[in-house]
Amino acid sequence: MSSLQDQVHHEPPQTVPASALEQQVIEFFAPGGALAQHDPYYRERSGQLRMALAVARAIAGHDALVVEAGTGVGKTFAYLVPALLAGERVLVSTATKTLQDQLFTRDLPYLANLLGLPLRLALLKGRGSYLCLHRLQQARHSVLRSDGVLLHTISRIERFAQVTRTGDLSELEGLDERSPAIPLVTSTRENCLGSSCEHFRQCHVNVARREALAADVVVVNHHLFFADLAVRESGMAELLPSVHTVIFDEAHQLNEIGTQFMGMQLGSSHLLDLCRDMLATGMQSARGLADWQTLARQLEHAVRELRLVVGQRPAGTKLRWTEPVPDTLNPDEWPGALRAVRAALEDAAASLDMMSELGPDFVRLHQRATSMQERIDLFQQPCPPDAVRWVDVSAQLRLVQSPLDIAETVRTRMLKRGASIKQDSAWDEVEKNHEELPVRQDRAWIFTSATLGDEPQLRWFTEPCGMGDVATLQVESPFAYATHAGVHVPGDFPLPNAPDHPAAVAGLVADAAGQLGGRTLVLTTTLRSLRLIGEALRRHFECRDSIEVLVQGESTKRRLIERFRQGDDEGRLPGCILVASASFWEGVDVPGDGLQLVVIDKLPFPPPQDPLVEARSRRLELEGRSPFRDYFLPETAVMLKQGAGRLIRRENDTGVLVVCDRRLLQMSYGKRLLKALPPMRLLASRAELDAVLQELACRHGQD
Repeated sequence: MSSLQDQVHHEPPQTVPASALEQQVIEFFAPGGALAQHDPYYRERSGQLRMALAVARAIAGHDALVVEAGTGVGKTFAYLVPALLAGERVLVSTATKTLQDQLFTRDLPYLANLLGLPLRLALLKGRGSYLCLHRLQQARHSVLRSDGVLLHTISRIERFAQVTRTGDLSELEGLDERSPAIPLVTSTRENCLGSSCEHFRQCHVNVARREALAADVVVVNHHLFFADLAVRESGMAELLPSVHTVIFDEAHQLNEIGTQFMGMQLGSSHLLDLCRDMLATGMQSARGLADWQTLARQLEHAVRELRLVVGQRPAGTKLRWTEPVPDTLNPDEWPGALRAVRAALEDAAASLDMMSELGPDFVRLHQRATSMQERIDLFQQPCPPDAVRWVDVSAQLRLVQSPLDIAETVRTRMLKRGASIKQDSAWDEVEKNHEELPVRQDRAWIFTSATLGDEPQLRWFTEPCGMGDVATLQVESPFAYATHAGVHVPGDFPLPNAPDHPAAVAGLVADAAGQLGGRTLVLTTTLRSLRLIGEALRRHFECRDSIEVLVQGESTKRRLIERFRQGDDEGRLPGCILVASASFWEGVDVPGDGLQLVVIDKLPFPPPQDPLVEARSRRLELEGRSPFRDYFLPETAVMLKQGAGRLIRRENDTGVLVVCDRRLLQMSYGKRLLKALPPMRLLASRAELDAVLQELACRHGQD
């Protein structure tokens, strides 16, 4: 099969418009079209039009389509324009709240105005984003008077509650997304009182859902979508039947997010939250009717004993759980500790059940305790063959059971394919019985991202998502990477697992960023490397005020990126080096000269000891396939593309990518990984790297 990037697979490319919708799309994106007339900087991009036409055909034919659109293609408009012109209800799901807010506040209003469409737009987030009026009332009673900081935050939220229309806590300026006040003033599926709540009619969650049901275009996120698919809790089961087109942007995260929700979890934090809520509600509304302090203390003690059985482990440790007892744990202590937690839950549930007539709070608390008992019972049974189980260890414990992928879920409950559809689909009965909204039996599904694999069939995405027979399209970025960007791999570096490798990375970054005056993003593959590299850079620049070293974890992601974007602020602030890991490999958008050097410490191979990685590898071996070729390399290629994608964000951006892993040059698989990167020119020597850095520094100084 041809490797041309703009070829649609499984479906012959169409060059002649096949529908009125396609003709409208062509006219909109034409040099003299509505977009060009309104935006003087608009230039027609063949890739954007090609994607928009493919989306239009999928919408008209009620088909599914997977599109990888490189940075700069303009994929947001490419899927929104045909979806809006089709005149049917649209659901757009994103992986991040940042893109969700951007679509709702900027892109959709702009296009609706440009197209002259009187669209009703709605933004729907998860429960944890909205203020719960009932929980806010309780929060004041559950916070200790000695905790002045928390009480002050609660007071700010109380004032916010008097003026907000949406209840979206992201609107409260200065509220740290990690604040311990947030779980106190928001609801979960477990503790929501539903229609029994005295605030039910003005509940912000319910208002948002009602607006979504009445809207023409609804913007959600993947977490919300899969939470509903798993437990039908967010209102999507009522919304989806009336939607004609479903679009998943940032679709590369779909499998990992989906597996989180299609499995089962029980965390020690959930159990301790139940302790706190039971004690607060019992002492406030049923003091003396049960020994609430003893019940809470008994459950809390059992949870802490369970944590002690695991012992001291590095944060992030995952203990395989293929036998009755997780790896390395005492076979006598673990089952006993788990039974003690269940017994404490049973005692709490019995007392809560007797108080059910006193109010809905006790009913929900009883349901929470019973649900946790049931989950413990399931964890005491053997793990199903198509799932994997482990214990996540940090300050708290998390018992996890996860499917290996979402293929079956997508086939039978989303795309509605396969023999088991009538038995498995949680939405079938909703669609059959729903009376208030028109029901769509067929709908179009669009999945798109800048990174969906490293080969034309996009199997990295389509296989675990159950889309082996879905049409795919790759559209290359229009950016001139060969002239605007270079990639350098230091051939004389220590091997990535060598003790002196982090110091070597820090030394290179210190020298290169020193030449640029900051403007450097360092992406690490482990938290250990993050810490070592960050500390080394801090020591190097501690006596200089020209460069500030920012390290992930010392503030929120949003604040770190905001400070980094400020750069040197025309000399008023020091330039920045940002050292980060995990989520910073994507979602960091710093256009222009603000970011001109991206350094990746080593190839981001999946951790082989991770239980989910092990289980996926074992399945491939049983199928006679190579885990390294068919899983590890594609995963690494996609992650590498994500990291490299932070560098060039606009057409005129320039910069350098440095990958401090000589295996990229020395191992046979290195060619495949290099090919996955944007087509940057190779800077073979350190002298070539320094020459480019000096050129960038001079250009920035002239600007």
